[in-house]
Amino acid sequence: MLTTFRAALIGCSRMGAFIDNEVVGYAAIHLPYSHAAGYAACPRTEIVACADLREDVMEKFGETYGVPKEKHYTDYKELIEKERPDIISVATQPEHRAEIVIFAANNGVKAIYAEKALSASLKEADDMAAALERECVIFNMGTNRRWDNGYDRMKEIVDSDEIGALQSFIIYANGTLFNTASHNFDLMLRMNNDEPVDWVQANLHGKDEDLFDGDTLKTDPSGEGIIQFRNGVKGYALLTRRGSNFEAICEKGTITARNNGQTWELYKSAPMDDSGRRMGLFQEALPEIERRSSTLTLVEDLVHALDTGEPTRGGIKVAQANMELIFGFIESHRRGGAKVKLPVEDRTLTLKRQRVGGNTPKYEA
Repeated sequence: MLTTFRAALIGCSRMGAFIDNEVVGYAAIHLPYSHAAGYAACPRTEIVACADLREDVMEKFGETYGVPKEKHYTDYKELIEKERPDIISVATQPEHRAEIVIFAANNGVKAIYAEKALSASLKEADDMAAALERECVIFNMGTNRRWDNGYDRMKEIVDSDEIGALQSFIIYANGTLFNTASHNFDLMLRMNNDEPVDWVQANLHGKDEDLFDGDTLKTDPSGEGIIQFRNGVKGYALLTRRGSNFEAICEKGTITARNNGQTWELYKSAPMDDSGRRMGLFQEALPEIERRSSTLTLVEDLVHALDTGEPTRGGIKVAQANMELIFGFIESHRRGGAKVKLPVEDRTLTLKRQRVGGNTPKYEA
Protein backbone atom coordinates (compact mmCIF):
# COMPACT_ATOMS: atom_id res chain seq x y z
CA MET A 1 0.00 0.00 0.00
CA LEU A 2 1.34 3.42 -0.98
CA THR A 3 2.20 5.85 1.80
CA THR A 4 0.04 8.92 2.31
CA PHE A 5 2.36 11.77 3.24
CA ARG A 6 1.30 14.24 5.95
CA ALA A 7 1.59 17.88 4.84
CA ALA A 8 1.41 21.11 6.83
CA LEU A 9 1.12 24.72 5.67
CA ILE A 10 3.18 27.53 7.20
CA GLY A 11 1.63 30.68 5.79
CA CYS A 12 -2.06 30.26 4.95
CA SER A 13 -2.74 33.33 2.86
CA ARG A 14 -2.73 33.84 -0.92
CA MET A 15 -0.27 31.42 -2.51
CA GLY A 16 -0.48 29.20 0.52
CA ALA A 17 -4.20 28.55 0.24
CA PHE A 18 -6.51 31.01 -1.50
CA ILE A 19 -4.95 32.37 -4.70
CA ASP A 20 -7.09 29.93 -6.74
CA ASN A 21 -10.02 32.29 -6.09
CA GLU A 22 -8.15 35.14 -7.83
CA VAL A 23 -7.32 33.30 -11.05
CA VAL A 24 -10.62 31.64 -11.99
CA GLY A 25 -11.07 32.06 -15.74
CA TYR A 26 -7.42 33.00 -16.34
CA ALA A 27 -6.35 30.60 -19.10
CA ALA A 28 -2.64 30.80 -18.29
CA ILE A 29 -3.09 29.14 -14.88
CA HIS A 30 -4.54 25.68 -14.44
CA LEU A 31 -6.08 24.82 -11.10
CA PRO A 32 -5.26 23.74 -8.46
CA TYR A 33 -2.75 26.54 -7.97
CA SER A 34 -2.16 27.24 -4.27
CA HIS A 35 0.00 24.96 -2.13
CA ALA A 36 -2.96 23.71 -0.11
CA ALA A 37 -5.11 23.09 -3.18
CA GLY A 38 -2.26 21.07 -4.68
CA TYR A 39 -2.01 18.84 -1.61
CA ALA A 40 -5.80 18.46 -1.53
CA ALA A 41 -5.81 17.33 -5.17
CA CYS A 42 -2.97 14.83 -4.75
CA PRO A 43 -4.17 11.40 -3.53
CA ARG A 44 -0.79 10.78 -1.88
CA THR A 45 -0.89 13.80 0.46
CA GLU A 46 -3.18 15.01 3.23
CA ILE A 47 -3.13 18.36 5.03
CA VAL A 48 -2.88 17.74 8.78
CA ALA A 49 -2.04 21.16 10.26
CA CYS A 50 -1.41 24.82 9.54
CA ALA A 51 0.46 27.75 11.02
CA ASP A 52 -0.07 31.49 10.62
CA LEU A 53 0.12 34.56 12.85
CA ARG A 54 -3.50 35.41 11.98
CA GLU A 55 -6.07 33.17 13.62
CA ASP A 56 -8.90 34.46 11.41
CA VAL A 57 -6.98 33.35 8.30
CA MET A 58 -6.39 29.92 9.83
CA GLU A 59 -10.08 29.65 10.65
CA LYS A 60 -10.97 30.13 6.98
CA PHE A 61 -8.15 27.77 6.01
CA GLY A 62 -9.50 25.09 8.33
CA GLU A 63 -13.01 25.46 6.95
CA THR A 64 -11.76 25.20 3.37
CA TYR A 65 -9.33 22.31 3.77
CA GLY A 66 -10.79 20.35 6.68
CA VAL A 67 -8.12 21.15 9.27
CA PRO A 68 -9.61 21.24 12.82
CA LYS A 69 -8.91 24.17 15.13
CA GLU A 70 -6.71 22.09 17.45
CA LYS A 71 -4.32 21.72 14.52
CA HIS A 72 -3.96 25.51 14.05
CA TYR A 73 -0.69 26.98 15.33
CA THR A 74 0.56 30.55 15.66
CA ASP A 75 4.06 29.11 16.33
CA TYR A 76 5.44 27.12 13.39
CA LYS A 77 8.04 25.47 15.63
CA GLU A 78 5.30 24.04 17.81
CA LEU A 79 3.54 22.70 14.72
CA ILE A 80 6.65 20.91 13.49
CA GLU A 81 7.54 19.50 16.91
CA LYS A 82 4.02 18.28 17.73
CA GLU A 83 2.68 17.19 14.34
CA ARG A 84 5.89 15.79 12.81
CA PRO A 85 4.74 16.38 9.19
CA ASP A 86 6.46 14.64 6.30
CA ILE A 87 6.13 17.71 4.07
CA ILE A 88 5.82 21.39 4.90
CA SER A 89 4.98 24.31 2.67
CA VAL A 90 6.61 27.62 3.53
CA ALA A 91 4.36 30.20 1.89
CA THR A 92 5.68 33.23 3.75
CA GLN A 93 7.53 36.29 2.46
CA PRO A 94 11.28 35.79 1.76
CA GLU A 95 12.29 37.78 4.85
CA HIS A 96 10.95 34.97 7.08
CA ARG A 97 11.66 31.93 4.94
CA ALA A 98 15.20 30.95 5.88
CA GLU A 99 14.66 30.45 9.61
CA ILE A 100 11.57 28.29 8.96
CA VAL A 101 13.26 26.09 6.34
CA ILE A 102 16.37 25.60 8.48
CA PHE A 103 14.33 24.73 11.59
CA ALA A 104 12.23 22.26 9.58
CA ALA A 105 15.30 20.62 8.06
CA ASN A 106 16.87 20.24 11.51
CA ASN A 107 13.70 18.79 13.07
CA GLY A 108 12.72 15.84 10.95
CA VAL A 109 10.75 17.26 8.01
CA LYS A 110 11.44 15.10 4.95
CA ALA A 111 10.40 17.43 2.13
CA ILE A 112 9.85 21.19 1.77
CA TYR A 113 7.89 23.20 -0.80
CA ALA A 114 8.92 26.85 -0.37
CA GLU A 115 7.66 29.91 -2.15
CA LYS A 116 9.96 32.07 -4.23
CA ALA A 117 12.29 33.84 -3.95
CA LEU A 118 14.34 31.46 -1.83
CA SER A 119 15.43 33.92 0.86
CA ALA A 120 16.19 37.54 1.69
CA SER A 121 19.98 37.26 1.29
CA LEU A 122 22.67 35.09 -0.22
CA LYS A 123 23.99 34.30 3.26
CA GLU A 124 20.58 32.92 4.20
CA ALA A 125 20.46 30.90 0.97
CA ASP A 126 23.86 29.39 1.82
CA ASP A 127 22.67 28.45 5.31
CA MET A 128 19.45 26.93 3.97
CA ALA A 129 21.35 24.84 1.42
CA ALA A 130 23.78 23.61 4.09
CA ALA A 131 20.92 22.48 6.36
CA LEU A 132 18.92 20.82 3.58
CA GLU A 133 21.93 18.96 2.21
CA ARG A 134 23.18 17.90 5.63
CA GLU A 135 19.78 16.47 6.59
CA CYS A 136 19.02 15.08 3.08
CA VAL A 137 15.76 17.04 2.87
CA ILE A 138 13.92 17.07 -0.46
CA PHE A 139 13.22 20.57 -1.75
CA ASN A 140 11.27 22.38 -4.44
CA MET A 141 10.76 26.12 -4.86
CA GLY A 142 7.48 27.45 -6.22
CA THR A 143 8.67 28.75 -9.58
CA ASN A 144 5.75 27.06 -11.26
CA ARG A 145 6.78 27.22 -14.90
CA ARG A 146 9.38 24.52 -14.16
CA TRP A 147 6.45 22.11 -13.62
CA ASP A 148 4.15 23.49 -16.34
CA ASN A 149 3.60 20.99 -19.15
CA GLY A 150 3.18 23.79 -21.69
CA TYR A 151 6.75 24.92 -20.99
CA ASP A 152 7.74 21.24 -21.00
CA ARG A 153 6.82 21.23 -24.68
CA MET A 154 8.83 24.39 -25.24
CA LYS A 155 11.84 22.71 -23.65
CA GLU A 156 11.36 19.53 -25.70
CA ILE A 157 11.56 21.59 -28.90
CA VAL A 158 14.59 23.53 -27.65
CA ASP A 159 16.34 20.29 -26.65
CA SER A 160 15.60 18.57 -29.96
CA ASP A 161 17.39 19.30 -33.24
CA GLU A 162 14.15 20.64 -34.70
CA ILE A 163 15.31 24.26 -34.62
CA GLY A 164 18.96 23.73 -33.66
CA ALA A 165 20.86 24.58 -30.50
CA LEU A 166 19.72 27.31 -28.12
CA GLN A 167 21.58 30.59 -28.64
CA SER A 168 19.68 33.12 -26.55
CA PHE A 169 16.59 33.46 -24.37
CA ILE A 170 14.56 36.66 -23.99
CA ILE A 171 12.32 37.65 -21.08
CA TYR A 172 10.14 40.51 -22.28
CA ALA A 173 8.75 41.64 -18.90
CA ASN A 174 11.09 40.91 -16.03
CA GLY A 175 9.28 42.76 -13.23
CA THR A 176 10.44 42.95 -9.62
CA LEU A 177 13.37 40.69 -8.88
CA PHE A 178 12.14 38.67 -5.89
CA ASN A 179 8.46 38.38 -6.79
CA THR A 180 8.43 38.16 -10.59
CA ALA A 181 11.93 37.74 -11.99
CA SER A 182 12.48 34.72 -9.74
CA HIS A 183 9.89 32.94 -11.91
CA ASN A 184 11.45 34.24 -15.12
CA PHE A 185 15.04 33.45 -14.19
CA ASP A 186 14.05 29.90 -13.28
CA LEU A 187 12.41 29.41 -16.68
CA MET A 188 15.55 30.66 -18.41
CA LEU A 189 17.72 28.35 -16.31
CA ARG A 190 15.52 25.35 -17.12
CA MET A 191 15.51 26.05 -20.86
CA ASN A 192 19.32 26.03 -20.73
CA ASN A 193 19.44 22.80 -18.66
CA ASP A 194 20.42 24.69 -15.49
CA GLU A 195 23.84 25.49 -16.90
CA PRO A 196 26.01 27.71 -14.68
CA VAL A 197 26.10 31.47 -15.30
CA ASP A 198 29.42 33.19 -15.88
CA TRP A 199 28.42 36.86 -15.43
CA VAL A 200 25.50 39.29 -15.37
CA GLN A 201 25.23 42.98 -16.20
CA ALA A 202 22.15 44.90 -15.09
CA ASN A 203 20.47 48.02 -13.80
CA LEU A 204 17.56 48.64 -11.44
CA HIS A 205 14.72 51.13 -11.69
CA GLY A 206 14.50 53.72 -8.97
CA LYS A 207 16.75 56.06 -7.01
CA ASP A 208 19.46 54.43 -4.94
CA GLU A 209 18.35 56.29 -1.81
CA ASP A 210 14.95 54.65 -2.16
CA LEU A 211 16.46 51.18 -2.74
CA PHE A 212 19.36 50.89 -0.29
CA ASP A 213 20.30 51.71 3.27
CA GLY A 214 23.82 50.38 3.69
CA ASP A 215 23.59 46.59 3.46
CA THR A 216 19.78 46.69 3.56
CA LEU A 217 17.65 46.47 0.42
CA LYS A 218 14.52 48.43 1.34
CA THR A 219 12.23 47.23 -1.45
CA ASP A 220 11.85 44.54 -4.12
CA PRO A 221 13.22 46.45 -7.13
CA SER A 222 12.52 46.03 -10.83
CA GLY A 223 15.59 45.19 -12.88
CA GLU A 224 16.72 44.33 -16.38
CA GLY A 225 19.97 43.08 -17.81
CA ILE A 226 22.09 40.47 -19.58
CA ILE A 227 22.93 36.96 -18.39
CA GLN A 228 25.94 35.17 -19.89
CA PHE A 229 25.90 31.40 -19.43
CA ARG A 230 29.15 29.47 -19.34
CA ASN A 231 28.08 27.36 -22.35
CA GLY A 232 27.76 30.46 -24.54
CA VAL A 233 23.98 30.97 -24.33
CA LYS A 234 23.00 34.55 -23.56
CA GLY A 235 19.88 35.69 -21.73
CA TYR A 236 18.17 39.06 -21.96
CA ALA A 237 15.80 40.14 -19.17
CA LEU A 238 13.89 43.20 -20.40
CA LEU A 239 11.37 45.53 -18.79
CA THR A 240 8.82 46.10 -21.54
CA ARG A 241 5.04 46.25 -21.83
CA ARG A 242 4.83 43.03 -23.83
CA GLY A 243 3.71 41.17 -20.74
CA SER A 244 4.86 37.69 -19.77
CA ASN A 245 6.32 36.67 -23.13
CA PHE A 246 9.37 34.41 -23.41
CA GLU A 247 11.35 33.59 -26.53
CA ALA A 248 13.97 30.93 -27.14
CA ILE A 249 16.12 31.79 -30.18
CA CYS A 250 17.90 28.80 -31.67
CA GLU A 251 20.19 28.25 -34.65
CA LYS A 252 17.36 27.33 -37.03
CA GLY A 253 14.27 28.92 -35.55
CA THR A 254 12.47 30.33 -32.53
CA ILE A 255 9.74 29.30 -30.13
CA THR A 256 7.83 31.93 -28.19
CA ALA A 257 5.42 31.65 -25.27
CA ARG A 258 2.93 34.51 -25.38
CA ASN A 259 0.55 35.90 -22.76
CA ASN A 260 2.08 33.94 -19.89
CA GLY A 261 2.01 30.66 -21.77
CA GLN A 262 -1.52 30.82 -23.16
CA THR A 263 -0.20 30.38 -26.71
CA TRP A 264 3.03 29.19 -28.31
CA GLU A 265 4.45 30.16 -31.69
CA LEU A 266 7.06 28.09 -33.53
CA TYR A 267 9.05 29.58 -36.40
CA LYS A 268 11.57 27.67 -38.51
CA SER A 269 14.27 28.99 -40.78
CA ALA A 270 13.71 28.43 -44.51
CA PRO A 271 14.84 30.03 -47.82
CA MET A 272 12.92 33.13 -48.88
CA ASP A 273 13.75 32.72 -52.59
CA ASP A 274 14.95 30.16 -55.11
CA SER A 275 18.60 31.01 -54.57
CA GLY A 276 18.51 29.64 -51.05
CA ARG A 277 20.83 32.42 -49.88
CA ARG A 278 18.21 34.59 -48.22
CA MET A 279 16.74 32.93 -45.17
CA GLY A 280 13.64 33.89 -43.23
CA LEU A 281 11.49 32.58 -40.38
CA PHE A 282 8.18 30.93 -41.19
CA GLN A 283 5.52 29.88 -38.70
CA GLU A 284 4.64 26.23 -38.26
CA ALA A 285 1.62 24.80 -36.50
CA LEU A 286 1.99 23.30 -33.05
CA PRO A 287 -0.34 20.54 -31.86
CA GLU A 288 -2.68 21.33 -28.99
CA ILE A 289 -1.59 20.11 -25.59
CA GLU A 290 -3.85 19.23 -22.68
CA ARG A 291 -2.69 21.51 -19.90
CA ARG A 292 -2.57 20.50 -16.25
CA SER A 293 -1.83 22.07 -12.90
CA SER A 294 1.83 22.98 -12.36
CA THR A 295 1.29 22.99 -8.58
CA LEU A 296 -0.09 19.46 -8.61
CA THR A 297 2.86 18.35 -10.77
CA LEU A 298 5.27 19.97 -8.28
CA VAL A 299 3.62 18.15 -5.35
CA GLU A 300 3.75 14.87 -7.30
CA ASP A 301 7.45 15.54 -7.92
CA LEU A 302 8.02 15.75 -4.14
CA VAL A 303 6.04 12.54 -3.61
CA HIS A 304 8.06 10.74 -6.30
CA ALA A 305 11.30 11.83 -4.63
CA LEU A 306 10.02 10.63 -1.24
CA ASP A 307 9.06 7.28 -2.78
CA THR A 308 12.24 6.68 -4.76
CA GLY A 309 15.05 8.83 -3.36
CA GLU A 310 15.50 10.34 -6.82
CA PRO A 311 16.14 14.10 -7.12
CA THR A 312 13.30 16.49 -7.85
CA ARG A 313 13.06 18.59 -10.98
CA GLY A 314 14.01 21.61 -8.87
CA GLY A 315 16.14 21.27 -5.76
CA ILE A 316 18.11 23.64 -3.57
CA LYS A 317 20.98 24.14 -6.05
CA VAL A 318 18.55 25.43 -8.67
CA ALA A 319 16.99 27.75 -6.08
CA GLN A 320 20.44 29.04 -5.10
CA ALA A 321 21.29 29.73 -8.76
CA ASN A 322 18.11 31.81 -8.95
CA MET A 323 19.22 33.86 -5.95
CA GLU A 324 22.64 34.44 -7.51
CA LEU A 325 20.92 36.02 -10.53
CA ILE A 326 18.74 38.26 -8.35
CA PHE A 327 21.64 39.51 -6.26
CA GLY A 328 23.95 39.57 -9.29
CA PHE A 329 21.58 42.08 -10.91
CA ILE A 330 21.51 44.15 -7.72
CA GLU A 331 25.31 44.07 -7.34
CA SER A 332 25.82 45.07 -10.99
CA HIS A 333 23.57 48.09 -10.45
CA ARG A 334 25.49 49.04 -7.30
CA ARG A 335 28.70 48.95 -9.35
CA GLY A 336 27.29 51.28 -11.98
CA GLY A 337 26.23 48.58 -14.42
CA ALA A 338 29.52 46.66 -14.39
CA LYS A 339 29.74 42.96 -15.25
CA VAL A 340 29.52 40.85 -12.10
CA LYS A 341 30.99 37.36 -12.02
CA LEU A 342 28.90 34.73 -10.29
CA PRO A 343 28.78 33.62 -7.55
CA VAL A 344 28.44 37.08 -5.99
CA GLU A 345 31.22 37.77 -3.50
CA ASP A 346 29.25 39.95 -1.07
CA ARG A 347 26.68 37.71 0.67
CA THR A 348 25.52 40.26 3.27
CA LEU A 349 23.03 42.51 1.41
CA THR A 350 19.58 41.66 2.82
CA LEU A 351 16.02 42.45 1.77
CA LYS A 352 14.24 44.08 4.73
CA ARG A 353 10.99 45.80 3.79
CA GLN A 354 9.16 47.93 6.35
CA ARG A 355 5.80 46.33 5.64
CA VAL A 356 5.49 42.79 4.31
CA GLY A 357 2.29 40.88 3.60
CA GLY A 358 -0.79 41.23 5.76
CA ASN A 359 -3.35 41.49 2.96
CA THR A 360 -6.62 39.64 3.48
CA PRO A 361 -6.91 36.64 1.14
CA LYS A 362 -9.84 36.31 -1.26
CA TYR A 363 -11.82 33.55 0.40
CA GLU A 364 -14.42 33.11 -2.36
CA ALA A 365 -14.00 32.87 -6.12
